Amino acid sequence: MTNIRNLDLNLLRVFDKLMDEKNVSRAAEKLSVSQPAVSGMLTRLRHSLNDQLFVRSQHGIVPTTRANELAGLIKKLLQELDVLLEPVEFSPESTELTFSIAATDYPLKAIIEPLLIKLTALAPRIRISVRWINERYLLEQMERGIIDIALTTPDASPLDLKSKTLFNESYVCVLRSDHPFSKFEELTLDQFCSLKHAIVSYTGGAFTGTTDKVLSDLGRERQVVLSIPSFLSLVDILKNSDLCAVVPKRLVRNFEGLTIVNLPFHVSGFTKIMVWHERTHESVAHQWLRSLIFEVCNEF
Repeated sequence: MTNIRNLDLNLLRVFDKLMDEKNVSRAAEKLSVSQPAVSGMLTRLRHSLNDQLFVRSQHGIVPTTRANELAGLIKKLLQELDVLLEPVEFSPESTELTFSIAATDYPLKAIIEPLLIKLTALAPRIRISVRWINERYLLEQMERGIIDIALTTPDASPLDLKSKTLFNESYVCVLRSDHPFSKFEELTLDQFCSLKHAIVSYTGGAFTGTTDKVLSDLGRERQVVLSIPSFLSLVDILKNSDLCAVVPKRLVRNFEGLTIVNLPFHVSGFTKIMVWHERTHESVAHQWLRSLIFEVCNEF
């Protein structure tokens, strides 16, 4: 039997991409080669490994038992080779790379925006591709190299990923700067409940959140009149209305037209972490970017 480590590296990359895509056409597109070329390399793989490896289905191809057995070994081998072939020295100012970061709109504003300012000065040829995070598929996307880093919370992160805590966030109440209540350093409970509130609901349509649970324990409630799916839209709405909102403190730093007032009760904050896959753990370039993200987060 052929030793898998003696196989043509290109054949192994074709196998890995076929396992990821389960479709010959999509694999060819990802590899930037023609479909006949992928089919030809698959034929060579089948001969070398003495197995069909993939069989046709209605929606593409399905891996055989042998292919599933080899998948993890081949992916790990390719990852190790990528690290081996990466330059030992990394020069941020001259390196041309693209990193993919998964996030919601909150870390997009609180983390990625200041990160881009740093990158412009330190690594002008590095590009950042931001994707909306989907925790359900995050591990798979990282295994396939679609996502390099995700900015998330401990309870939403897959256990198989490596992680580093970036910061602990707290909540504040925000009003437009010329709001009648903006002159107060801290609102009373009555003042807070008398206001009309906006809330962010990523799933859409929710009119209650963590703040409302705290108020319920105090025997009080507030009037939430707006539910929107984005923190970024919320900022402009607050600046141009009498609404208030309870938001993460980092989100509203350095925002003109808004005033922060303290809450008359405590709302538990959250921890923001950075996660990545083992495939990039030893990469000098990825280590540099992760260090820069951590540095940016601790300048607040």
